[in-house]
Amino acid sequence: MKKIHNKIRHAILKVIDFFYPLFKSIFPLQVFRYAACGGVNTFLDIFLFFISYNFVLHHNPVVLSFITISSPIAAFILGSSVSLPIGFYLNRYVVFTQSGLKKRHQLQRYLLVVLMCICLNYIFLKLFVEYMGWYPTIGKIATTFIVVVFSYTMQTFVFFKAKEVA
Repeated sequence: MKKIHNKIRHAILKVIDFFYPLFKSIFPLQVFRYAACGGVNTFLDIFLFFISYNFVLHHNPVVLSFITISSPIAAFILGSSVSLPIGFYLNRYVVFTQSGLKKRHQLQRYLLVVLMCICLNYIFLKLFVEYMGWYPTIGKIATTFIVVVFSYTMQTFVFFKAKEVA
């Protein structure tokens, strides 16, 4: 399993780092890797949201015996169930490789960021779609921009911060 993991990691880094010279004067390597990994994962998340909202849920809310979930929120949950594990993998093994934290601690911190991002997604999707009347995919894109800035800030300076050498 470790061999497969290393091959995947190296393949991802090879592709990302191939394009880095074009952006070297603009971004440090870690920021570029975060933007590349986050951009692909964000595109995947928005794509899954769009597919879920339009073709899986057909714009209909999900009615459970104890709660009704609006279709934009249900589509967010479906898309996130795929993009969040991929995001953790990319952050741990591609972007924030120098943190020195154990996998368990990184996962706990990542999940805390994810929980905060879920709350922000919920709040902004409700605001943009249900209160401001935006089309759900447009609301999701606007929400994503806000959440990405928050997420990068939290992960870089708080949760995946590199250990200081004494």
